[in-house]
Amino acid sequence: MEDYNKIIESLGVRFLKAKNIKLLQPIHIKNFYDVENSLVLLHKGEISFGPDKEKVSEGDLLFVPGGKLIALTYGGAGATVITNEDFVSNKEKYFAVNKDIERIGTLSDSFGMLTFEAKVFDSVNFFASLDIPPFIITNHPALAKTINELIAENISEFPGKERIIKLKTEEVVVEVIRYILQHRLFVEKLATNSTYFKDPRLIDIFTYIKQYLGGDLSNKVLAGVANVSEDYVGQYFKMLTGINPQDYIEYQRMEMAVNLLRTTKKSIREIGQEVGYKDTAYFCRRFKMMLGIPAGKMRRRESLMNL
Repeated sequence: MEDYNKIIESLGVRFLKAKNIKLLQPIHIKNFYDVENSLVLLHKGEISFGPDKEKVSEGDLLFVPGGKLIALTYGGAGATVITNEDFVSNKEKYFAVNKDIERIGTLSDSFGMLTFEAKVFDSVNFFASLDIPPFIITNHPALAKTINELIAENISEFPGKERIIKLKTEEVVVEVIRYILQHRLFVEKLATNSTYFKDPRLIDIFTYIKQYLGGDLSNKVLAGVANVSEDYVGQYFKMLTGINPQDYIEYQRMEMAVNLLRTTKKSIREIGQEVGYKDTAYFCRRFKMMLGIPAGKMRRRESLMNL
């Protein structure tokens, strides 16, 4: 348990969004993907996910780790089948954001949604690094209550709002990890993480990648950082993390690109170069391949979800 405490203490948690959403029409997103971790609290209606269309019960939560490609259905019979690109580009057709605090949890076909980051050593996406599938959190009224409180704080203009949101988001992340441990979910993967997060050479690699994400991150460079041979560094990284270093680096670059698209007015060419792609066309191809939508359309996400 001490190892898990160390992981939790090392986590940097960042709140991204919390909203109460009214579903306007049933949809089935056949290839939903997001770099952000999402917790969806079903108030009233239907949500299902995965190839077997596993259903979420009212009052329960669906946790979708960042970087996971899944089939996701909001609503019941007659759902329109769409791609993630269509969903991101046309959210206003499917979702309406409810900003009435008094009506949180009371509307038909509605759900709360929280998105957040949780990074170890401010570098490694914790839940993505576990490589775990989406799962349902059942019978957890305290966590559901905290989600609703976060949504209410986000809507409000009370003094100290940002401080409360930060504390409650951290509480949510700890509760999700506790739920995983208490129900013995993905224990082997958690144990592996607790081992490799203590390896100083791997920590040096993670830190270097974060610091020089737009630069040369070849295996030769990483081998020098970890003081191992170039032939061994890829095997070493994958042995501890379950992913080869170049795949990890590309995921980090795409996550940074998404953040820049959401928060800056830099051109796609500038963003591609900043995250390490000299060829803009290649960056755009890889972006769409990994995230399912063109980079230019990603900018619409934030404005549509702020309706």
